[in-house]
Amino acid sequence: MIEERGRVVAVEGRYAWIEATGGGGCGACAARAGCGTASLQAWLGRRRRRVRALNRAGARPGEEVIVGLEEGALVRGSVLAYLVPLAGLLAGGLAAALLVGPADGPVAAGALAGGVAGLAWGRARLRRAASDPRFQPVVLRRA
Repeated sequence: MIEERGRVVAVEGRYAWIEATGGGGCGACAARAGCGTASLQAWLGRRRRRVRALNRAGARPGEEVIVGLEEGALVRGSVLAYLVPLAGLLAGGLAAALLVGPADGPVAAGALAGGVAGLAWGRARLRRAASDPRFQPVVLRRA
């Protein structure tokens, strides 16, 4: 389980809105000087991240809590958000090349159509998973 510290900013029914207080990975490792992510974060500035989590610990606004997310939920979300559109892009381009031939225009259009279709399908699956408690962050305990 992936865990992060946060502060409860609001409670809505069985959910709590958590503002992350942890520093995250950037700036904590020795490769900070050569890291593109750390450079981008320094340029854009720190942003407060808020997530809605199942409040199983009964936390109240102002309390420090530990929020957890199952690794499987993160992997599934990543696959749906990145791998499915990429697979659609490749499949659409390949299908167009097989049907029309190696002409650039139709292959590019097929790839674009496949990528958009993969993106739409992955987004629909992510929305469905958002209401499933197995794929939501959970307030594990008070810090």
